[in-house]
Amino acid sequence: MAPPLGLSAVSSCASFWHIFLLVSMVLEGMIIVNVEASGWLSGHATFYGTNQDPATLGGACGYDNTFHAGFGVNTAAVSSTLFRGGEACGACYQVTCNYRIDPKWCLQRRAVTVTATNFCPPNNNGGWCNAPHQHFDMSTPAFLRIARQGNEGIVPVIYRRVSCQRRGGVRFTLKGQSNFNMVMISNVGGSGDVKAAWIRGSRMRRGTWLPMHRNWGANWQSSIDLRNQKLSFKLTLVDGRSLVFSNVVPSTWSFGQTFSSRNQF
Repeated sequence: MAPPLGLSAVSSCASFWHIFLLVSMVLEGMIIVNVEASGWLSGHATFYGTNQDPATLGGACGYDNTFHAGFGVNTAAVSSTLFRGGEACGACYQVTCNYRIDPKWCLQRRAVTVTATNFCPPNNNGGWCNAPHQHFDMSTPAFLRIARQGNEGIVPVIYRRVSCQRRGGVRFTLKGQSNFNMVMISNVGGSGDVKAAWIRGSRMRRGTWLPMHRNWGANWQSSIDLRNQKLSFKLTLVDGRSLVFSNVVPSTWSFGQTFSSRNQF
């Protein structure tokens, strides 16, 4: 039978574990700091029902069909903290499941880029979409890129804003009637989220731009009759970049049509 440890041996052992725990805590802190310093933030994610058609998840942003809007199936409804009253519509986020916290349901070293196309509404019961939570209610195809399907309900994620990569140019869908013009702006590259928009008819004085106002989501409005005129637009994104789309809409346009520009952020 081995002799009992002496006091000095016990003290040495305790000191070893104390140092080990301190090192572990420091390393853990370094991981968190490094994640935040590199632009990654912590949040959570769930997914829409598996029977939900991903193309219809345009909801609160007003995208009638996410495929036609240029966003595909990798979309998400975001919580009020991220939605920013509709300003986030079209923004892109790279999301990865936090395997370190939830190795049971997270897929390791997997990431997916999703576009914010809908609003995840808060409730009065402390739900995940309530402020100040940063939450993604993702389409099922997007969610399954980073997590396993099962009874997990919700998974921890880290995410960051990324530049949106779009095929083709920015798209303008004309809605409204008479002197009420509502334009749904989609397939926006760059930061993806539009901060301000202007419109100009070909009969307006050269250099004159009429500011538009966000009606809801990705829909912007103006109150002037611009029928039978070529239409140009100027957009400024949340990241500060601006671009002019000259005569992107021909004078023969009618409400309900979509026009794609050749320009892209």
